[in-house]
Amino acid sequence: MPSPQPYTDTADIGHWIQGGVQRGSGTRSQTVWNPATGTAARRVLLAEAADVDAAVAAAVAAQPAWADTPPIRRARVLNKFLELMNRHKDTLAAMITAEHGKVFTDAQGEVMRGIDIVEFACGAPQLLKGDHTDQVSTGIDNWTLRQPLGVVAGITPFNFPCMVPCWMFPVALACGNAFILKPSERDPSPALFMAQLLKEAGLPDGVFSVVNGDKVAVDALLTHPDVKALSFVGSTPIAQYIYETGAHHGKRVQALGGAKNHMVVMPDANLEQAVDALIGAAYGSAGERCMAISVAVLVGDVADKIVPMLAERAKALKIKNGMELDAEMGPIVTKEARDRIEGYIGIGVEEGAQLVVDGRGHQVRGYENGFFTGGTLFDFVEPSMRIYKEEIFGPVLACVRVPAFADALALINAHEFGNGVALFTSDGGIAREFSRRVQVGMVGINVPIPVPMAWHGFGGWKKSLFGDMHAYGEEGVRFYTKQKSVMQRWPDSIGKGAEFVMPTAK
Repeated sequence: MPSPQPYTDTADIGHWIQGGVQRGSGTRSQTVWNPATGTAARRVLLAEAADVDAAVAAAVAAQPAWADTPPIRRARVLNKFLELMNRHKDTLAAMITAEHGKVFTDAQGEVMRGIDIVEFACGAPQLLKGDHTDQVSTGIDNWTLRQPLGVVAGITPFNFPCMVPCWMFPVALACGNAFILKPSERDPSPALFMAQLLKEAGLPDGVFSVVNGDKVAVDALLTHPDVKALSFVGSTPIAQYIYETGAHHGKRVQALGGAKNHMVVMPDANLEQAVDALIGAAYGSAGERCMAISVAVLVGDVADKIVPMLAERAKALKIKNGMELDAEMGPIVTKEARDRIEGYIGIGVEEGAQLVVDGRGHQVRGYENGFFTGGTLFDFVEPSMRIYKEEIFGPVLACVRVPAFADALALINAHEFGNGVALFTSDGGIAREFSRRVQVGMVGINVPIPVPMAWHGFGGWKKSLFGDMHAYGEEGVRFYTKQKSVMQRWPDSIGKGAEFVMPTAK
């Protein structure tokens, strides 16, 4: 079969339903921009409720046979998909750069982290094994098994159009579910490309669908009676809405929300390493990561040493079209997002923070109409300021000065978000105390972006996660399955006469 060629620069982007691209029933569409040039690249068709109904109907029809397929055969389909993902990983990365704007090397890294989850899901026969107890009582055995939920859905954000969907659908499919993906309408092409690769890998039609759209499609998924579970990654207000609405309609919901990630730098830290970590974690992917470091918590006299180093590096960032291989930072995903970020910089100035490096108005030669902004650095930021409290989701690093380690820990624990955090130190005792006492879901010790690997689970605490289970890993398997317990005995071991008391081990 030839390599998939899903789109040209002028093509409309439709939906993937029943194993093929469909335009759907609606007439609404939205521009997909090239963030580097600031030009309209293509249009994405926005689904109506009828299109969601069509995708769900296809999934309902296809899911029972897929659930009855032995896990090892499902794993073979995913193994073939894994092979195709590896073969086309640079094509996929180029799509991400073209529509999102992140630099190509970062897009390659995103694809590889998505591939990691596919590799994990290929272990379905092992992941779905139950427990068995022989002779729990005389003549009685007891075992558990995990069975699929049925039709499940995922709503994913613009900042990781490959990796975050891969947090969801490979595990869901491995467990025997049918999956409906509603990707971000800002960069929808990677989702359609992966749908084509799944078909080429042998996934039956209807088991995986892509429905592009906006709130109309989201609400249709949230309220559809045949959608049994829904996973979401995005901002906290929307995550809370997704969680409450889905739960109200009887769904299992996992909604990952916003973040305000801190990195504590202790006086005994290696400052060169800490600066490298802060620059990469704050300005990589133009700060459009839920795990980006947006607050540097500088303990003691370390601030006077490190802030000038950060300023020098922020001014020297190589901000270019993301397809240039030496680029360190690309454009912001849309003009509206850029304007919002630069609006926050203005708020920080008004609030009295010291603007050390101002990224507003940055232009790249040859790409003057692109959605670029520069790296911004604030010092003397106070916890009462909006630029400290709110998620900016852009290349803005706020430095907060505290006198001691205890103050840094208290500052972080008081924040409403609890997604990711990092500590740079050479003191093992401080590192242990921090890891145990910080009220954050993902912790890095001398690791600035502690995104768990595929066999662990991703998720924060507090207002960074609504729901009980983290994404992917073993918790992902539990999220996409329901446990059944079976107790069994045979006639020759059953005593005569009715029993009117609770059964106990005998």
